[in-house]
Amino acid sequence: MTSIEDHEDDLTVTPPKKWAVGVPAVVHAMEYSYSQNSPGRIALTLLNINQTKGFDCPGCAWPEPKHRHLNEYCENGAKHINDEATTRRVTAEFFATHPIAELDTMSDWWLNQQGRLTEPMVKRPGATHYEPIGWDAALNLIATELRGLDTPDQALFYTSGRLNNEAAFLLQLFARAYGTNNLPDCSNMCHESSGSALTQTIGVGKGTVSLEDIYEADLVFVVGQNPGTNHPRMLSALEETKRNGGTIVAVNPLPEAGLIRFKNPQKVRGVLGRGTAIADIFLKIRPGGDLALFQMLNKLLLDAEEAAPGTVLDHEFIASQTTGFAEFAEHARQVNWEHTLTATGLTRAEIEAVHAQILASKKVIVCWAMGLTQHRHGVPTIREVVDFLLLRGNLGRPGAGVCPVRGHSNVQGDRTMGIWERMPQSFMDALGKEFDFTPPFEHGLDAVDAIRAMRDGTAKVFLGVAGNFARATPDSEVTEAALRQCSLTVQISTKLNRSHTVCGDTALILPTLGRSDRDIQATGEQFYTVEDSMSQVRTSRGRLDPASPHLLSEVAIIARLARATLGAESAIAWEDFIADYGVVRDHIAAVVPGFENFNERVTAPGGMPLVNPVNRGIYRTRSGKAEFTCNDFDSIEVPPGYLVLQSLRSHDQWNTIPYAANDRYRGIHDARRVVLVNPEDLAERGLADGDVVDLVSIWHDGTERRAEKFVAVGYPASRGSAAAYYPETNVLVPLDSVADISNTPTSKGIIVRLEPVR
Repeated sequence: MTSIEDHEDDLTVTPPKKWAVGVPAVVHAMEYSYSQNSPGRIALTLLNINQTKGFDCPGCAWPEPKHRHLNEYCENGAKHINDEATTRRVTAEFFATHPIAELDTMSDWWLNQQGRLTEPMVKRPGATHYEPIGWDAALNLIATELRGLDTPDQALFYTSGRLNNEAAFLLQLFARAYGTNNLPDCSNMCHESSGSALTQTIGVGKGTVSLEDIYEADLVFVVGQNPGTNHPRMLSALEETKRNGGTIVAVNPLPEAGLIRFKNPQKVRGVLGRGTAIADIFLKIRPGGDLALFQMLNKLLLDAEEAAPGTVLDHEFIASQTTGFAEFAEHARQVNWEHTLTATGLTRAEIEAVHAQILASKKVIVCWAMGLTQHRHGVPTIREVVDFLLLRGNLGRPGAGVCPVRGHSNVQGDRTMGIWERMPQSFMDALGKEFDFTPPFEHGLDAVDAIRAMRDGTAKVFLGVAGNFARATPDSEVTEAALRQCSLTVQISTKLNRSHTVCGDTALILPTLGRSDRDIQATGEQFYTVEDSMSQVRTSRGRLDPASPHLLSEVAIIARLARATLGAESAIAWEDFIADYGVVRDHIAAVVPGFENFNERVTAPGGMPLVNPVNRGIYRTRSGKAEFTCNDFDSIEVPPGYLVLQSLRSHDQWNTIPYAANDRYRGIHDARRVVLVNPEDLAERGLADGDVVDLVSIWHDGTERRAEKFVAVGYPASRGSAAAYYPETNVLVPLDSVADISNTPTSKGIIVRLEPVR
């Protein structure tokens, strides 16, 4: 079997890097691109990615600057787009050669490396192989299954952030016209805690800042985030912050190369010089200690105000724009140093140094990612971050605000388009009015509840549009067993992945156009739109010939499926959507606030900004103001001898798919089953570098999960913590271990012991 070799004997370890990007990043990007593509196609992809008349990178959701460079992409963006644009093909002959059982033994890397899917395939009940099926037959098969369910709520419509706005809008319209709000998405696993916290405290589940705000901030916190791997172009923005005199505080259990020093390959200083130092202060915090840190910072601000009344807090902002301050202040004053230092693993001097920097800064931004969201107390942590910003009026003005960084291209846009199981009634009313039907009123299932429903037999059809649900979700064995219990699983995909080998009784693979593929319909060449992390909506136009003449766009697949399922009695003009995506955008303009004159505005240079109401002093909360909150923190109780494990990506990985078995910034080469642990923690457990261990997680109900044969690697992680790559560690997270309120899996707070393999 050709695969990424995971055997511990192939692992080599070098010291972690002290800087990121530079010329090596360019070399690695080109090496991978040339392994997938011809020089001509590489030129087409790289000259069009993230350009005004080109296509949006299908990788992260970092926004484009106003003045774009000719090479407006990062190493991972170049690898990602050429991975999608590969000349390798998966044909019917491939599926005839490889039984599904064999494919299920292959690694994620091997499956991805086979190339682009080229025609619809079906696995019939009891069959061992996929076989070809025509488009009409495939869509009619799905429609027949959907119409035969006892209730529409037995169907699940899942999507990942790769989906464009037009297709996302049609997917949710189809699901609701069919009769269900079961619209789980990848946000449920990653970013839901941000949306839950921000919606409660400021009235909108999105960030409030722009790139220009990042540039002009006095102080930027980068918390629970590794931009050097997950969104490398953020480093260019942070470099600009530093060049403008700003300060950066990094808070993370692991030191990350991109937060130490950045060598911008588009600048002389990044090629020939030392680059730019990024983090002025690095807090090597214990996993899950961020809430305790921000509670102490808030207490210190209150103490400073008491010592010098009228000089620290923004009393005018607090009085006019917020509510709940008195209760919050009383609660915050109960915070003590002993609890804080135990929870964070930091010293008092480190925290006081950050406090001093806060007092010296007038404009503050807090950026975060899954290091905050994927904890049991992720929602309270982000609410406490909002408290921190409210105290000094760092919201709704230039150079200040909240900045949740989305790690997938259009994950934010999908939510804006209605991909959510609990859309507000105002959206549902507008949707029903526009299309003359009554949307279902009961809330649907998110990703975790969807797995439970499949496991329990109350959901029978799973339709996934983009993504790799089987590998993106927790509790791998439970998830795979749940999918296999379905009567029908459908995957709308560009490339082969694990979700195609985890089949229901009947399974379909429907191949679709990629972001880089030209999309020509009856009215001519079409474009899509996407929304980035900072609420800028822009166009995306594919430039390559499609991988196969048998591919349909996601818009076409969804619209044709809707017509086949709902029949002639559906008054919605599904065929018109396929012919002209502008028709879809006209309907979006009528339903979604902020999208008025969508077709005209989105084609303007730079795209269409969505104005966050917070920046106009409008808070769509229950009180009509920004809300201070009181957040109780229960420290993660770690039994003696155990560690708190966080899952993470390697550098040569995008979401669930590794492109190679390397993580060169962390010094890991030719292996993925490694666990990074502070050397002192290894020694305390009688372990040494290179020892092979099983990772055994323990949960409050006494159950254990086991991930076998990981190599222990001494690494400068915070004491009491460990780190390992996902999806290999997903098996360690039980389905019921989720964040309060958001229901997000707790993939950053896994209590494990390292059990030696003898």
